[in-house]
Amino acid sequence: MNFASDNWAGAHPSIAESLSRHAGGFAAAYGTSALDKEVAQTFNAIFEREVVVFFVGTGTAANSLAQAAIARPGGVTFAHREAHLIEDEGGAPGFLAGGARFQAIDGAVGLIEIDNLRQAIKGFAPGNVHAGQPMGVSITQSSEIGTLYELSDIAAISALCRENGLPLHMDGARFANALVSLGCTPADMTWRQGVDILSFGGTKNGCWCAEALVFMDPAHAREMPYIRKRSAQLFSKSRFLAAQFDAYFAGGLWLELASHANAMAARLADHIKASDKLRLAWQPGANEVFAIMTKDDSRKLHEAGVVFYDWKPPYSERNLVGENETLARLVTSFATTSEEIDRFGDLIV
Repeated sequence: MNFASDNWAGAHPSIAESLSRHAGGFAAAYGTSALDKEVAQTFNAIFEREVVVFFVGTGTAANSLAQAAIARPGGVTFAHREAHLIEDEGGAPGFLAGGARFQAIDGAVGLIEIDNLRQAIKGFAPGNVHAGQPMGVSITQSSEIGTLYELSDIAAISALCRENGLPLHMDGARFANALVSLGCTPADMTWRQGVDILSFGGTKNGCWCAEALVFMDPAHAREMPYIRKRSAQLFSKSRFLAAQFDAYFAGGLWLELASHANAMAARLADHIKASDKLRLAWQPGANEVFAIMTKDDSRKLHEAGVVFYDWKPPYSERNLVGENETLARLVTSFATTSEEIDRFGDLIV
């Protein structure tokens, strides 16, 4: 019963087979192979417009290069207090963006509250060189605690960005999970709501190592080939990233895998709701489930073979957890089975 992370899951067999199939022979390097170009066209079809795609190896690289692309001298990006690029990327976004800073914005259940964002942006008076200057806004979809921005929320944040001349970046490490939950298209969740740059994740959803940086307007990507090379993210044998995406998209596999992970999360949440021992912290929007339990029950579950992380409560929800309790994060994936979920359910009756 492994609910540690979707990063712990392996690669889907179709993606592993695609890697093997493309392992032989010769192909042009550095993103110029026929397969690379074919996958780039697939991204165009998925987003219903011409986009520019840059393959990278990690989500941290995608987020960091997105910040490098929008960097300004003395630049500040606004993101949720618990955003991955603030909390979990070891300073890489600021480092690769030439010393950019990040201002944490509060908001309940992992989501930026627009009034807080508006006030934070107003705090930077134009021409005040001592404070620096705003350079962008980043949102995470789905959020770090498995909640979702509705399309109207994204549009409202985008409108505020436009008022202030700021690009909007979306960290989509779990992009597919959010997409199937909202029942919309990739275009609907991104550029139609005003998203400029997307960190598109595949690794958490069945790929081996496949992430991409997607620019919705090619004009905004002119410097990125140089930025990616300078940041050591230009893979010579890029066909192996392309091969993963090729299989990932084929026949809608990526949406099928995300749908399964989300369904397993919903099933897990139902067991927790029915439990006398655990309680659901908040309703999951994608494939991350958060439960509150006693520290003793957490220990017993670990001893019974359940793998999960005890989690630091989000700042906005810090009062949900009692002194002798802990917050647990349980993540489902394409590889999670209903049998695992139900075995866990038996342990918490």
